[in-house]
Amino acid sequence: MTADYIKNNGKEIIKAIIENIKESIYVVSSRGFEFVNPAFERLTGYSEKEIYSKNFNFLQLVHPDDRHLFSAKKSPFSKPSLPASSELIEFRLITRKGEVKYVEASTSSLKENPDQTLVILRDITSRKKAEEELTQTLDKLRKAMSATIQAISLTIESRDPYTAGHQKRVSDLARSIATRLTLPAEQIEEIRLAALVHDLGKISVPAEILNKPGRLSPHEFDLIKDHPRVGYEILKTIDFPWPVAEIVYQHHERIDGSGYPQRLKEGQIHPMARILSVADVVEAMLSHRPYRSAFAPREVIREIKMNKGITYDPQAVEACVDIIRERYQLARE
Repeated sequence: MTADYIKNNGKEIIKAIIENIKESIYVVSSRGFEFVNPAFERLTGYSEKEIYSKNFNFLQLVHPDDRHLFSAKKSPFSKPSLPASSELIEFRLITRKGEVKYVEASTSSLKENPDQTLVILRDITSRKKAEEELTQTLDKLRKAMSATIQAISLTIESRDPYTAGHQKRVSDLARSIATRLTLPAEQIEEIRLAALVHDLGKISVPAEILNKPGRLSPHEFDLIKDHPRVGYEILKTIDFPWPVAEIVYQHHERIDGSGYPQRLKEGQIHPMARILSVADVVEAMLSHRPYRSAFAPREVIREIKMNKGITYDPQAVEACVDIIRERYQLARE
């Protein structure tokens, strides 16, 4: 087939393409449907005669929740249509049998008659169902991961009755700080899960040291200080969607380099670890310990504000201070 043949027989070739193409094609105007191809009839289940009928309701093809995508012209008797656009538009189409199909539409105005809109529909039902199944699978995996992390957290805390609930409270506070900082939902979930297991490494510390009411010896304190590394070594083998192991490794680092175990400084510390370190310190100070009583909320605020920008991330501190004031109904000093 030559180029000249195509030019001379263009209408015949276009007709053959329109009649045999898999995509559904129709032309609509303020008067209603003016053209449909056989694929459109097969897609909708309606015959050409039914579609051209004056009694045919255009919107009966569209799912009620997607009808907002269609605009009506000024005349109250005009038919609603998709706006001409270079972008693809997705909506749900209802067939004659009541089946719901997902379609992808490309639209364009016809130059010879701007009132007419050419629409090409592609059935994407299989793709959408596959996406929904994938989303459901990921949601199940996420829930399973969260439940596993919760179980690990409870296992750790069972060895230390004095800090039972600590990781959960730190997780709640860290999430509140991240929310106050208007971080994306993914990062809020990241900090929540990392905080739930931030003390996992304490599983290597003897229970008598964890529960010791008096001052720790230098050797005992060294064992405690090693728990971020131990937690990292355990968690790095798990394929989390976020760097949970690194966050746990860094939750005792301080932005001036005075923390442990790596003595990282400001730019080297993961942003979520900087939030976690504030939440961890604050929750610990607000809780009773065998060797001291809990600090008053105002004392906690005073402590973290005094070290804001020195050892603690300033934005995390300000967000945390606001949360403490609201929780304990404290007036600003």
